[in-house]
Amino acid sequence: MVLSNGSGPSGGGQRSGPDAGDTVASGLIRSRHASAPGGKHRGTETPESFARGFAALGDLALNGVQVSARATDLATGRVLFSVDDHVSMPTASIGKVLLLIEVATRLKDAEFGMATMLERTNVDAVSDSGVWQHLQVARLGVADLAALVGSTSDNLATNVLIRAVGLHSVRARTEQLGLSRTALLDLVRDKRGPDDAPQLSVGSAKELTWLFTALARGEIVDAETSARVIGWLSLNTDLSLVASAFGLDPLAHRESDHGLLMVNKTGTTAGVRSEVGILRGPRAGATYAVSMAFDDALLMTRLAVLEGMRAVGADLLEYVH
Repeated sequence: MVLSNGSGPSGGGQRSGPDAGDTVASGLIRSRHASAPGGKHRGTETPESFARGFAALGDLALNGVQVSARATDLATGRVLFSVDDHVSMPTASIGKVLLLIEVATRLKDAEFGMATMLERTNVDAVSDSGVWQHLQVARLGVADLAALVGSTSDNLATNVLIRAVGLHSVRARTEQLGLSRTALLDLVRDKRGPDDAPQLSVGSAKELTWLFTALARGEIVDAETSARVIGWLSLNTDLSLVASAFGLDPLAHRESDHGLLMVNKTGTTAGVRSEVGILRGPRAGATYAVSMAFDDALLMTRLAVLEGMRAVGADLLEYVH
């Protein structure tokens, strides 16, 4: 699956980031990353087609939901809309993307190749998302584990990969990329105690949209690494949030469907719904990130959050298609 045929910096040691202003050149995309400041209101250049999603997010914010969102044009970097996009929010499983970047980088190491087998242990055990916990096989290859993380946000595979590469290495890679408000903070845990990180991950919409745009353009570490991460993420089966408006098959959307191509990663836990992704259509492409934190005591509140995320998705679909 190809979202962009561009290539980025070839060295993993070069510091970049959402405010680095590095020039991007590719066959169809020749632009600079946008670095417009975040805010609570649409810019004067925001297409009216985004009024629906912006109004939905505004209504949620007025009702006590913490909202952070951003959408940019994939080709030009122009900000389509933003809502407190500089704020670092809980993002649940979205931080696993940072783990996948580190794993993809390590695959070039002969001692940590795609076929390297990793075994699950009792220390890694965790419930909720993922299928490995339900399978009989106790050892899987690194690339297979990454595919499980990309497809079902597999918690057990996540913990085994973190143990293999080290959380400190993921953090170092994150800093090297120039991300200061986005991080994978911890292992996946069934229960978080007072000595554990309060969240699995955090992120700002501004940094997350930059990260996915850079992945699509082949700029994260190098083109090969970026392509591996995009490939794993293209397997994602969770289209329940923003992407619910795109009309794609949740189990098979790696090929163009009605001219649409999409890659996304979601994060879901009690009181948190978050998604970052790229949507390309016949007319345009857009990178988006939406995160919400809310009181999850009432089902109606959760449903309102989901409806708001779908409204943003409808506007994105209208923009690209």
